[in-house]
Amino acid sequence: MGRNVRLVLAIAPMIVLQGCVASVVTGVVTDVVGAPVKIVSKTADVLTTSQSESDEKRGREMRKNEEKIGKLSRQLKKVQDRCADGDRDACKKAKDIRGEIDDERRGW
Repeated sequence: MGRNVRLVLAIAPMIVLQGCVASVVTGVVTDVVGAPVKIVSKTADVLTTSQSESDEKRGREMRKNEEKIGKLSRQLKKVQDRCADGDRDACKKAKDIRGEIDDERRGW
């Protein structure tokens, strides 16, 4: 009788866990087969830029450009005031700042 009990205890887990083992094997096979598809899909997603992402990037560039022009314009105003008071170096600086502003405006 002791031998029969041991035999039942040894076989019982195999019968009970049979579905679990099958689902684990199925899951592993599915992961292995699906991995190349996921890799190709992710690579394509990383390498392509959507229209909305492109628009957002362009908008950021334009705002950054406008901020720089605004900063240069404020500097120009201060330098022009000094130039009007007779500061020749300020007049040269004003000319340089105007050139920078023109370059920024042509940039977009």
